[in-house]
Amino acid sequence: MKKILIVFYVAFLGLVSCADDNDPITIDPTRPTGTFSVTRSGVFTDQNSAGSMGTAAIGNDSQNKQFLQFSSDFNTALATGTVTVYLSTSATFMPDPGMGNPNLLVMGPVRNAGENYFAVPTGVSTTKYTHVILWCGSVGIPFGNAPLQ
Repeated sequence: MKKILIVFYVAFLGLVSCADDNDPITIDPTRPTGTFSVTRSGVFTDQNSAGSMGTAAIGNDSQNKQFLQFSSDFNTALATGTVTVYLSTSATFMPDPGMGNPNLLVMGPVRNAGENYFAVPTGVSTTKYTHVILWCGSVGIPFGNAPLQ
């Protein structure tokens, strides 16, 4: 009787695991889901001849998750090392390590020219941030900024 139950169990697992599954849908948390609705945007101003251009926009996707988006025509000098994106309360990069940088919110490094998305951490309000700053940490200079309106 024990052998029959084991055979039945193995056969059942084989039937269940071999069922035709549709291709799984992969959800990329770094990209918006559905429609992206812009709430504020601004055009990059180049700094230090980095060739920064394009548009930055803050908005929400269909699931109300907030993102920072760079337009498809975005470009900056990427061969210098890491260009880090910050939301800032001013057009000037002003770190304040003693206060935990309350006027800056790091969004992450720019990986390539063209369209980029940066997910805003859950629970973080972006309303106080008025600018997007491109900061080249390897040389310690700004590559551009975009006022958000």
